[in-house]
Amino acid sequence: MIEIDGAYGEGGGQILRSSLTLAALLKTPLHIQRIRLNRSKPGLRPQHLAAVKAIARLTDAEVTGAHLDSQEVTFHPAGLRSGRFRFDISTAGALTLVMQTLFLPLSFAQGASQVVLTGGTHVPWSPIYHYLQEHWLPVMAECGFSAETRLRSAGFYPAGGGQVDIKIFPARELRPISLLERGSLTCIRGLSGVANLGDEIAKRQKHRALQRLYPVCQDTKIKTLQLPSSGKGTFILLKASFSDSGRACFTALGAPGKPSEQVADEAVDDLLAFLESDGCVDPYLADQLLLPLLAIDGDSAFRTSRITPHLLTQAHVIEQFLPGRITVDGAQDTPGLIQIHGGINPS
Repeated sequence: MIEIDGAYGEGGGQILRSSLTLAALLKTPLHIQRIRLNRSKPGLRPQHLAAVKAIARLTDAEVTGAHLDSQEVTFHPAGLRSGRFRFDISTAGALTLVMQTLFLPLSFAQGASQVVLTGGTHVPWSPIYHYLQEHWLPVMAECGFSAETRLRSAGFYPAGGGQVDIKIFPARELRPISLLERGSLTCIRGLSGVANLGDEIAKRQKHRALQRLYPVCQDTKIKTLQLPSSGKGTFILLKASFSDSGRACFTALGAPGKPSEQVADEAVDDLLAFLESDGCVDPYLADQLLLPLLAIDGDSAFRTSRITPHLLTQAHVIEQFLPGRITVDGAQDTPGLIQIHGGINPS
């Protein structure tokens, strides 16, 4: 049985989700304790509980400790199975994080799976739906993974209530990747979206971003859109494309009393900071690449513009299951080279 300290490093829900994914792939019993010990509300919150129950269902696992506020979970997976699933988060907890937890196990199941997830789609401290759709999933497709998603309804904080339909296909012909040379900036594409708010808010976000980005890249275009939702919210997404293997995408969310220009500025500031580095992969994608690349036979490598605590925590969790597979060359909050020796042969 793998023993995991849920309070290591940041001590957040990422430790739990990554541990569950690895335990499911490797069919390895897992015991995790001190879950989110140092957070304001320690233990399992609705989003984390949804992830535990979801992984347990698709692996026919025996689980103890799967209840709200639990700080200890024991997980005994039996095997992977495909099928039709629905998992609900009763709050605005990020369904995108549950989706990423399920993605790899279902990619290695025997058949295609259809999953309905409800909860938060555009909430703080997590990748928003459009980040996964526009940035993460295309990189997964380059590696050989295959999934289709549809946003039925957007869920913003604090109401939640979003819904995403996902179809995940068995992985075929997986390929390691090398993202080391960014190349020159060729274009920037963006989305400025609102739900149950005036179009002028989306336009103000768009125009502020264009005003700041046009001197950097004249081929910059941003679409505005209205999202179906039971609540109110706003977001902006900026994705940069490069002549070589560069990958960069940044988002920001609105909030009551937060000017539209500030929303745009947050995403623009992050993108400009990335461009000032020699990184090839943005810092958010970097930690989200470790588990998928670990599952692919062969060696992968990428340069990130910033080594985040999230990435270091992810590497630590992997080390507990599969020592010596991840090499991080660089210090926290600086650019660095990440190398992954993949091939865990899930079956």
